[in-house]
Amino acid sequence: MTKLERLRDKANSLPTSPGVYLMKSASGDILYVGKSKKLKNRVTSYFSGNRHTVKTERLVSLIDDFDYILCDTEIEALTLENVLIKKHTPKYNIKLKDAKSYPYIKVTSGEYPILTVTRERRADRARYYGPYQGTAQAYTALDTVRKIFALPNCKRRFPSDIGRERPCLYLDMGRCSGLCTGRVSAEAYRADVRRAEAVLDGHVREAVDMLTQEMTAAAEALAFERAASLRDSIASLHKLLEKQKVVADVKVCRDVFALYASETVGVLSMLAVRGGAVVHKNEFILSSAQLSDAEDAMQLIVDYYDAQQNLPPQVMLDFPLSDDDLSLLSDYLSLKAEHRVHVRTPERGEGRRLCDLALENAAEAARQYRLEGEREDKHVQRLCELLALPERPRRIECYDISNIGREAIVGAMIVYEDGKYKKSDYRLFSVKSTDGPDDYASMREVLTRRLTHIGDATASLGTAPDLLLLDGGATHVHVGREVLAALSLDIPLFGMVKDDFHKTRALTDGEREISIAQETNVYTFIYKLQEEVHRFAITSSQKEKRRTMTHSTLQRIDGIGPAKARKLLAAMPLGALRRASVEELLAVRGISRADAEAIYAYYHKTQTPDKQGENA
Repeated sequence: MTKLERLRDKANSLPTSPGVYLMKSASGDILYVGKSKKLKNRVTSYFSGNRHTVKTERLVSLIDDFDYILCDTEIEALTLENVLIKKHTPKYNIKLKDAKSYPYIKVTSGEYPILTVTRERRADRARYYGPYQGTAQAYTALDTVRKIFALPNCKRRFPSDIGRERPCLYLDMGRCSGLCTGRVSAEAYRADVRRAEAVLDGHVREAVDMLTQEMTAAAEALAFERAASLRDSIASLHKLLEKQKVVADVKVCRDVFALYASETVGVLSMLAVRGGAVVHKNEFILSSAQLSDAEDAMQLIVDYYDAQQNLPPQVMLDFPLSDDDLSLLSDYLSLKAEHRVHVRTPERGEGRRLCDLALENAAEAARQYRLEGEREDKHVQRLCELLALPERPRRIECYDISNIGREAIVGAMIVYEDGKYKKSDYRLFSVKSTDGPDDYASMREVLTRRLTHIGDATASLGTAPDLLLLDGGATHVHVGREVLAALSLDIPLFGMVKDDFHKTRALTDGEREISIAQETNVYTFIYKLQEEVHRFAITSSQKEKRRTMTHSTLQRIDGIGPAKARKLLAAMPLGALRRASVEELLAVRGISRADAEAIYAYYHKTQTPDKQGENA
């Protein structure tokens, strides 16, 4: 029985009830997570021999088995699917962005809420606004509401810091209400935060109405200073309204999504329309340009609203979904929002015009993304010509060794893939095979440990690079070629040679140097790669050194405290300690046999030599 027949038979045995399925590779990795109203029908379609998209064909070819979880309702299945995708981050599930993704403005809970910019969304009681396309946009929005509502912009914590220090200059400038003075109550401060949240959520007109009412009340109470402050805030909000593009009736409150996909790039565009104006927009570059089906499109929307608290009453989609999927998405978002959310794909009228506008934004973002890629491609293409490579490298890996003293020796790997740095694939290797600084031996260990993962289905290391660049000269290249030969790998490898001023001078294949001094674009490209891997290596080495300085790894061993650790490190380097026999460790003054055996067992991750002999 073939693998496809085995999988088809298993799929045919599934029930026709709602549930979630998890497609798995031969190594057990989760490749894809999906949900269906009828599990049997959906999973069977993968193995029925029907025509699929290129993406799905590739997925099916890698599936070795699948698991499934039955659910009571389709909404429950959609919710579970979202949780499992976040947990496993499967390669073939389409995602808005990698984990370190987009920034949000976070408003903490409590008596004195704090407004900050964060990239991490937690399941806490805080409220999140965004996501924003970049930190610049997030901080601009945060600074705007801080200025308008005179919210504190300091590191003081309230109420513990009230009255402890004199107010800062922002109070005199009118940029802060002076919460630290104790003259502003917690209730008044929370009211300002609520107004700021209304603005962050796009409800600027509502904020203006609230402030106008409060200003009138303050004036009637002869609180003219407070009334003047509120007047200034209202004026700032009116300026903010003037900058917003009016696209619909003042009562319109909805989010509009459009999806643009080509062979090279996919973009999800979102327009937030509040009070008839576009108050916020985003264009998300997708991790995959090919959508397999409506399930992927729906998952994008669920992913977007994952951390949202204030959902609009209407969500409009430029792309089609079936009536069942529209109904399911409406029910899911309604449960999340705790009010009715209508999801539809308009065919005419004002809704259609907004969808067209969102699609234009998506197409423009895709065009800009391609232009950036083409600029990078020219540099990579010229590099390909200079190095006489058989084809343009899609994935470039750069390596550098850094050490501070004899313990903190690390090897750094950065990845440049498809025209950008792929930081999720950066890796750090703690060098274990050298007694002290030895760049060549360290590079040999790092390359061996990395390249042995090729083809083993490891998420990032299983992919073979198209070009290896080492921070070093001919000797480093020879070491790298020895590793490639030992592993029977044929990957182009070059060294990045520096001059006396620590600037990149040339690339070398170990026999000859290829000058890039006159190739301005290539020189800049290589220089940036070299600086990035050097930065990553140095930063990581410093962290490792700080860790070993404050707490040696020896102190993790039972019976070894700071005093014994100092004696051991004075007698021999940590690398030698890791390889030392029990008898060699006993030679260190003050180390008992129990200590020596504990050290040996810790670094060899096994039993003591005596116990090994007994079991043998």
